[in-house]
Amino acid sequence: MSDPAADDTATEPAVLLARDTTDPAVAVLTLNRPARYNALTVELKTALLAAVTALAGQGDVRAAVITGAGKAFCVGQDLGEHAEALETDPASAFATVDEHYNPIVLALSDLPFPVVAAINGPCVGAGLGFALACDLRVAAAGLKFSTAFVGIGLTADSGLSASLAHAVGVSRATELLLLNETFTAEDAANWGLVRSVVPAEEVLPAALDLARRLAAGPTKAYAEVKRAVRMGAVSALPEVLAAEGAAQTRLAATEDHVSAVADFLAKRRPTFQGK
Repeated sequence: MSDPAADDTATEPAVLLARDTTDPAVAVLTLNRPARYNALTVELKTALLAAVTALAGQGDVRAAVITGAGKAFCVGQDLGEHAEALETDPASAFATVDEHYNPIVLALSDLPFPVVAAINGPCVGAGLGFALACDLRVAAAGLKFSTAFVGIGLTADSGLSASLAHAVGVSRATELLLLNETFTAEDAANWGLVRSVVPAEEVLPAALDLARRLAAGPTKAYAEVKRAVRMGAVSALPEVLAAEGAAQTRLAATEDHVSAVADFLAKRRPTFQGK
């Protein structure tokens, strides 16, 4: 969580939603409060939920990138705003968990195409939760991550208690949450939390390259992979096997599968349409 030093007087939207100029099937979502290191105000959280919800309804999007403007990805909850909420209405100060954090994480996780987090700078608290709600992550060399919550007497939210454990294992996740020690992008790569570590100026280009590669793939299969992995992390094997079988049946009727099999037999490279 964050205690931003500077007031954010920006008049630009709190979240920017655009298309990649190289591949318009790739959407780019940018947290846009750089003066506050993209600390999460109600305005930013509301805009982020609206943007992710809008993405889910854009049928021509086949992959997305989420990043932060300026020097940070997201440093978590804006503590100045949170302190004001505690003072004015403590009973509802944590309503934001149900109103914003949980819906944002679910919306990111449920997007029917791959999402790449371009982690360009510090990634803290709920910012880390949002990054882990994405499917793949590219991080800037030397950047710092932190869970942050126990530092202000709280437990994790934004799904972090589950997503961090799934990413790095229960033992390390418990350590990171209890001790609140920072860790680097290089640590994250060694633990398998991020796919690659690149110089800061290369984070967004690397994430876009990855998203473009995914956008050219079998989008419906990717959506089934996302659902299967989420289910497989928490479900018994018989349920997983049944869900896998049902997913394969659905995919068997897709144009991508039928054409890819024909291409394989003809020794052609498959071309996927996301249909």
